[in-house]
Amino acid sequence: MSEEVQKHSVHTLVFRSLKRTHDMFLANQAYLPMLKDDTAEKLRKAVKARDGYGLVFDRVQTVKAQKVNHSERGGGHQSHPEEPLAITAAPSANSQSSALVPVSQNTPFSQPAGGQMQLIPKKAPSIPKPKWHPPWKLYRVISGHLGWVRCVAVEPGNEWFATGAADRVIKIWDLASGKLKLSLTGHVSTVRGLAVSSRHPYLFSCGEDRQVKCWDLEYNKVIRHYHGHLSAVYTMALHPTIDILATAGRDSTARIWDMRTKANIHTLTGHTNTVASVVAQTANPQIITGSHDSTIRLWDLAAGKSVCTLTNHKKSVRNLVIHPSLYMFASASSDNIKQWRCPEGNFIQNLSGHSAIVNCMAVNPEGVLVSGGDNGTLHFWDWRTGYNFQRAQAPVQPGSMDSEAGIFAMSFDQSGSRLITAEADKTIKIYREDDEATEDTHPINWPPVQPGSMDSEAGIFAMSFDQSGSRLITAEADKTIKIYREDDEATEDTHPINWRPDIIKRRKF
Repeated sequence: MSEEVQKHSVHTLVFRSLKRTHDMFLANQAYLPMLKDDTAEKLRKAVKARDGYGLVFDRVQTVKAQKVNHSERGGGHQSHPEEPLAITAAPSANSQSSALVPVSQNTPFSQPAGGQMQLIPKKAPSIPKPKWHPPWKLYRVISGHLGWVRCVAVEPGNEWFATGAADRVIKIWDLASGKLKLSLTGHVSTVRGLAVSSRHPYLFSCGEDRQVKCWDLEYNKVIRHYHGHLSAVYTMALHPTIDILATAGRDSTARIWDMRTKANIHTLTGHTNTVASVVAQTANPQIITGSHDSTIRLWDLAAGKSVCTLTNHKKSVRNLVIHPSLYMFASASSDNIKQWRCPEGNFIQNLSGHSAIVNCMAVNPEGVLVSGGDNGTLHFWDWRTGYNFQRAQAPVQPGSMDSEAGIFAMSFDQSGSRLITAEADKTIKIYREDDEATEDTHPINWPPVQPGSMDSEAGIFAMSFDQSGSRLITAEADKTIKIYREDDEATEDTHPINWRPDIIKRRKF
């Protein structure tokens, strides 16, 4: 009686065969002969050498080519020893030496006559002088909200502006007279963002109640809701040319909405903390976001993906602003304000000086950048040079505490001649330029500290008079050396001595 053969599936048989093959060849794997390919080894070493010493190789080839050309053109000249591979000065016999102390030609320090390269002193960077801007002054204070005023937006026709506050009300104000025109109620929590469409009669609002609303200003009613955010919505922006709305908030995302269909086109993820600011522009990158995770992201609107992440800031990025005419934008944080160039996000310069958290910024076509701090300070900057030409303290409304001096939002009107601020003392303040100011009454303090240096780098470490005593040389912390001399036009009449012996009191020890 024959034994029955156990049947296995093809899957089992294949894996058994693979296991046997693996066990058979595993023991001999360490004893396999090393393959030696001289061509591949030489190629590998050449790639590594070129990667690490490419500049040296190029310098060697240049020197050899120069020697060949020199020998071909001047065969009668006596050959000189091989030149060192370095950038050396080689003055000719007729040229005047640049040494401070004359050196004989027979010293070891003399250079051969056949040298080809010479060090050229680097020109010191020029400091651009800032454009003069008249100072700004407060001329109107508007009261009406019952809570902190958190956002402001100006209508494209420059006739009115809207504000949103912690009292959950949106108020429309006449820009010329400052009178209240309309109040819109509908949010159930603080209104944090406003935007007015230039293409439609729509006003968009967002708040801490996670709602994004579209108001029809012809009927003063909400006509659309945009649902999707999982937490408070802090900021919003409208695309200048297409019907696209961008919102962002505490759920660490920015969402792109179709204005008409209410569809959530993209959800821009990548930030790891609250997205505090979003701006939109026509050119790429069309969407830029700043977050409390200290980063700025530039987004491809068509793909819905981040194309660049800027990590220069060390603290939370609370506001972004795009220049109206230059292809640049600025970001505000508690460490400083930074300027960037689009589309790659190249860093331009720092604007330092705020001693508080910077909540908001605004820029007008004249190149005036204004920043508002959590302590009620206003700093006015020249955009091109980063020169801080004015500092102001917003006056607190009577009856408010000094701690309620924060500036939460600001915006220029469409002409750029009036600045509107939304503040913690429940008021709206409007500033304008001082018409009576001139360059003589408010001159530019120039030159300032060396560009790129902080205000703390204004120390003087050393100084000395020259041998005649007519010039003073100082060594300073901003990496510069400054030279002073006497004013030849000054006299005792123009600069008298402030001498009052009748008020001098003897000190008692």
